[in-house]
Amino acid sequence: MKNVFWRIVLLAGFAILALILFLPSTPVIERLPSFWADNVHKIVLGLDLQGGTHLVLGVDQDAALTNHVGRLASTVEDAFKKKAVRYSSVSRLGAVGISVSYPDEKTKDGIRKVIENDFGVFDLKSDMDGRFTYSLKDSEIKRLKDWALSQALETIRNRIDKFGVAEPIVQKQGDREVVVQLPGLKDPERAIQLIGKTAVLEFRLVDDSVDPASAQKGIVPLDDEIMYQVSKGKDSFAGGRVAFAVKKEALLTGEALSDARVAIDSQYNEPYVSLTFDAAGSRIFEKITAQNTGKRLAIVLDGNVHSAPVIREAISGGRASITGGFSFEEATDLAIVLRAGALPAPVTVAQNVTVGPSLGEDSIKAGVRAAVIGAVLVLVFMAVYYKFSGLIADFAVFLNIVMLLGAMAWLNATLTLPGIAGIILTIGMGVDSNVLIFERIKEELRTGRTPRSAIDAGYDRAWWTVIDSHVTTLITAAVLFQFGSGPIKGFAVTLSIGILINLFTSLVGTKVLFDLMSEKFGRTGISI
Repeated sequence: MKNVFWRIVLLAGFAILALILFLPSTPVIERLPSFWADNVHKIVLGLDLQGGTHLVLGVDQDAALTNHVGRLASTVEDAFKKKAVRYSSVSRLGAVGISVSYPDEKTKDGIRKVIENDFGVFDLKSDMDGRFTYSLKDSEIKRLKDWALSQALETIRNRIDKFGVAEPIVQKQGDREVVVQLPGLKDPERAIQLIGKTAVLEFRLVDDSVDPASAQKGIVPLDDEIMYQVSKGKDSFAGGRVAFAVKKEALLTGEALSDARVAIDSQYNEPYVSLTFDAAGSRIFEKITAQNTGKRLAIVLDGNVHSAPVIREAISGGRASITGGFSFEEATDLAIVLRAGALPAPVTVAQNVTVGPSLGEDSIKAGVRAAVIGAVLVLVFMAVYYKFSGLIADFAVFLNIVMLLGAMAWLNATLTLPGIAGIILTIGMGVDSNVLIFERIKEELRTGRTPRSAIDAGYDRAWWTVIDSHVTTLITAAVLFQFGSGPIKGFAVTLSIGILINLFTSLVGTKVLFDLMSEKFGRTGISI
């Protein structure tokens, strides 16, 4: 009897704990004490239940290759200069190649030696007309494409985390796409702009020797290029744009940033983005401002000039700012993308689906209705077919659902429409376990065993059959979770938790009730 008592205490304890964890996720939360409601995790509703945005983003991996090869071409030039190797020019050739021109035959060996020793990612393709052509190796191309997708995934995830969306889903889809699900998001356009901003930050010198009118016409020296600043002033050129002739070489990039945050200008009471550089970036920025006092430094973001202040003196401390008549929301979004880092390649929105909250509410009602109808039919069948033993099985199913919802709240899991389907399937599996046990008990009774002996033998002999069926289903759920998308994972989560709880309730929960009837109430018969 003592063993039965402690098993009852264990069951009751789990049930009460599950209710404590689950109730704050229900409308009853308004009647609960604040210390209870505020300090317990809630079950988070998925995109299909509370509405939100579903995006499929395409990553332009070819652009990532082009940018990388362009940087490699500059690095090759630097290597030639450092090792005093004579060359005529180094330029990017297509998306994955570079071209190296040499002045005479004497310089060929030096050029080939530098590239073979220091740039083993290239294969020599041709040597003719005073020019080497190299192309990235296939293995390097694949590595860069995989890196571009992984880096884009991580950058987008960082931006979304700082955006403040609860339980977002960000994951790969195929070889060049990223899926983003934002449950409960009310401003999808802002999220798209935030996610898709490449956020390449550069600091470049303005060439003040070029007349603004000439810059507007595109007449600039070879080492300059034209960039524009969107202006709200009356003196702007080209329909609201001010043209700048800026040096092609970037003196400092956003990779040197350690922080970016919104601040308020005390003079004009306007928001701006305050930048803080890391240790190396601080030294470079101080050197740039010291060597170019009196010149203008353009702060360029994604190819657009945001501001071009005059350098009055050397700036130490590693701080700078980006101004431009931002609203507070615009400044916040810019600070987010700068802190999260630049995307390695442009992304495009391949699919944009917005699920309204009313559709999510309809899904909840339909899912709950299906679960209730299915559960009622199963419970009624068990009570009619297995009589009092069926009621014991019904109690185990009820206990299973309560513990499952409590476990999901404890794990802060996301409930999706497929997740509701997983709960319904768990109800069926809970009943199935008891059917196996009850049929085994009936077989033992037919052999002439006493009810008490038949119950013990039924549970003992059905044990491994129940374990086997649950373990195989659990393996399937694990595979679904590993390789499935968001909704499929929601199904796998509820199914996995439900299977583990069902093992406990079917093998321990119902058995303790049979033992209680036999030992406490002295029942010698069994209604089954």
